[in-house]
Amino acid sequence: MMKIVDVVCSRGLTGFYFDDQRAIKANAVHDGFTYQGLPVTPGFTNVRQAGEAVSVMLVLEDGQVAYGDCAAVQYSGAGGRDPLFLADDFIPLIETDIKAKLVGRELSSFRELAEDIDSMTDGKTGRLIHTALRYGVTQAILDAVAKAKKKMMCEVLAEEYGVTVSDREIPVFTQSGDDRYNNADKMIIKQARVLPHALINNVGEKLGGNGEKLLEYITWLKNRIFALRTQDSYLPTLHIDVYGTFGIAFENDIDRMVPYFRKLEQAAAPLKLRIEGPVDVEERDQQIAVLSQITSRLHDEKINVEIVADEWCNTLEDIKLFADHRAGDMLQIKTPDLGGINNIIEAVLYCKAKGVGAYQGGTCNETDRSAQVCVHVAMAAKPDQILAKPGMGVDEGLMIVYNEMNRILALRKARKV
Repeated sequence: MMKIVDVVCSRGLTGFYFDDQRAIKANAVHDGFTYQGLPVTPGFTNVRQAGEAVSVMLVLEDGQVAYGDCAAVQYSGAGGRDPLFLADDFIPLIETDIKAKLVGRELSSFRELAEDIDSMTDGKTGRLIHTALRYGVTQAILDAVAKAKKKMMCEVLAEEYGVTVSDREIPVFTQSGDDRYNNADKMIIKQARVLPHALINNVGEKLGGNGEKLLEYITWLKNRIFALRTQDSYLPTLHIDVYGTFGIAFENDIDRMVPYFRKLEQAAAPLKLRIEGPVDVEERDQQIAVLSQITSRLHDEKINVEIVADEWCNTLEDIKLFADHRAGDMLQIKTPDLGGINNIIEAVLYCKAKGVGAYQGGTCNETDRSAQVCVHVAMAAKPDQILAKPGMGVDEGLMIVYNEMNRILALRKARKV
């Protein structure tokens, strides 16, 4: 069986930036593409700063090179997440501890090697190594096992987890960033099946004190879809991420939120509407409780708006708890937050077993490589939707994810698998 003979790493850039979410929520002011004001979250030197990655390359006995990219979410350090992932801080650990753990290992099982890395602790702190490290190294391991077995990465996962590779496209969710009007047009032209994210992360600028700005935007978006679409069958799902701003505007009062959800449903109809992160109460158990209440209340009131959980639903353990308590109709599996990619497939399968929607997400602040590997995970696990990533401008992430997905489908069809 093929073995790993060397581990090499290099600095990299991500497809977006690190943003201090707490500072933005506290009304940090836009200044061109950056923000005015001081950072709030520990580790940040600016409210917005360059996203960093580390590419991990595994050299195999036959000279092949497998690789994955270590990357962390845009809003690092928020919602219970690991701190900023800065390349210079973590390359030494890869070149010593991680290299020592991998060199000489046989590539007979992705799952075994991935779980070994995912449980790895830092000798100085005794804590699990940073999620970004576990994320990127396990990507490289999956690629290495696939190369050793002469299979696609999704086929390795399907074999080891007892599932079948999808024979059709998984709906791709595109994100607009702040340019939510022009990028919505791009999404409609390219017939994105889920859109537009919209980045509603500030009450005054984007939601409106009573939610009026978002209501206007959804009305515009629906009308724009019908005006630009070229086929009557194009009826995309609307998915809006509101970053807890409902809770701020309505003071976490569910009785005040419910009528507003009904207005949003009416504005979006006949399109399906999802609202991600309506509240953020800054603690996991309370977040589970309040999202469970909102989800249940909307079901009772027969309001056809799906709640998507994001903040505080970070790790595999978190996802299981949110699913067990039905804290949302759909859970975002924010891929870098889970550490090893073995946890992503476990999370999707757990949600499906519990009858909860699985959104295999991630962050605009990833790389082309991490996005490609995530497509293989999705094609094996079959979540309800997958995020277009990296980047915050539609074209980059949608191209990378959609093209990789269709390469998989075409190759498997050619082989008549």
